[in-house]
Amino acid sequence: MLSCQNSKVKTQNLFVFFYSCQVSLYWGLGCYVTLLKLIFCYYELKEPTKKMATLIRTTIVKAIPAQGGKIAGCVVVQNRSIMGKAFRNSLPPPAPKPAPFDYVNKDYTWLRSLTDRTTHRFDENSKVVVVEGPVAAGKTKFAAALAEDLGMKHYPEANMDIHYVRPNGIDIRQFDKDIPEDTRTFDHVNFNRSPNHRLAGNFQIMMFMARYSQYIDALTHVLNTGQGVVLERSPYSDFVFLEAMLSQKYISKGVKSVYYELRGQTIEDLMRPHLVIYLDLPVNKVQEAIQARKKDYETGGKALTEPFLTEMERQYKHKYLRDISTHAELLVYDWTGGGEVEVVVEDIERLDFDQYTEREEPKMKDWRLPREVMWADQRMLYTNNKHYLMNLFNIPRTDVPELITDADEGYIRDKVIYDHPSFEFVEGYGPNDGATTLKNKVPKYTEYI
Repeated sequence: MLSCQNSKVKTQNLFVFFYSCQVSLYWGLGCYVTLLKLIFCYYELKEPTKKMATLIRTTIVKAIPAQGGKIAGCVVVQNRSIMGKAFRNSLPPPAPKPAPFDYVNKDYTWLRSLTDRTTHRFDENSKVVVVEGPVAAGKTKFAAALAEDLGMKHYPEANMDIHYVRPNGIDIRQFDKDIPEDTRTFDHVNFNRSPNHRLAGNFQIMMFMARYSQYIDALTHVLNTGQGVVLERSPYSDFVFLEAMLSQKYISKGVKSVYYELRGQTIEDLMRPHLVIYLDLPVNKVQEAIQARKKDYETGGKALTEPFLTEMERQYKHKYLRDISTHAELLVYDWTGGGEVEVVVEDIERLDFDQYTEREEPKMKDWRLPREVMWADQRMLYTNNKHYLMNLFNIPRTDVPELITDADEGYIRDKVIYDHPSFEFVEGYGPNDGATTLKNKVPKYTEYI
């Protein structure tokens, strides 16, 4: 009995000893962190910053991250905004960054994430910028010039070529004359000429898919290279076309129901943009611009009527801009007489994207990932699993007739297209694809329609 009590006392003493050691360790770490903060404060007071570009904000992070997570690479956060070409050229050369990752041909795996940190490629221009506006507002020219000034990659507006131009270069629109009418292609040219066509609803859903696919590519580029992107429109604003089409009875309420079900199933997996720039034009000026660019399918078409354009403007201003501004910074310009990119760049440089640091702050929330492992997860999703995200569109809705293709007509279509010599081989295995017995050139993502 006595030996048992002695053993119990020894165990308690041992527990107290280890507990005291742990308390001492945490106390020592706390003193060390406090000392670092005092040193930083001393030097900041002693030598005031000379240039805005060199302002830094120090952030103290936990010394022992929970659950074995890795600490994000940007412990010292650059407290500056997007910089234009003139501003960048006035500064010393930036610190070297890791080379862009070849995301087109390689997967970003868990093993790679151990040594290839996503945030190490980021700088002040690693942002997603979206240019919005009505039809014929001059978005393409402006977005290209803006991307060039900011050193970003420009993504022209997504269109049906994403679906119809196959990776081997064949445009399947060339087969329309040989296949049933309801299985033919239908793009923006067809819509402008025949907005009440049975395929108009399917066209708008496929346009949303095209924007969604392009946006995934843009996010992949940012996370793997650190280079920012400038897009013309995005999947977040695509609904303005759907609502305008519905208001003019170009599509049915059933199509709207399917569209919003697909949107709700897919949109939350994306990361919203940092900045939205809206080029505003009144409807009468939009009509003048449409006539001025002299595209016969627009000027002689039936879709872009004044009520249609008015509803587009209403959806943009009363819903989209209001909703997206809860997350992204928003700049709106009267583009009636055009504008200068340099002026817009100056306005962008005044924005502070790093001011939103609170956990529950909705602004920039998608881009405030606290741990490097979370950045790696997002990068893996967009780089390796685009097929998974695109498969989210496979919702079996059979209650909207105009979205259903007759099986016999679909068989005829597939037979005509895939009997063509250009489709003799599966992509990646053709004689000109450089495939070998053990290695092929199959792309990471291929769309089949």
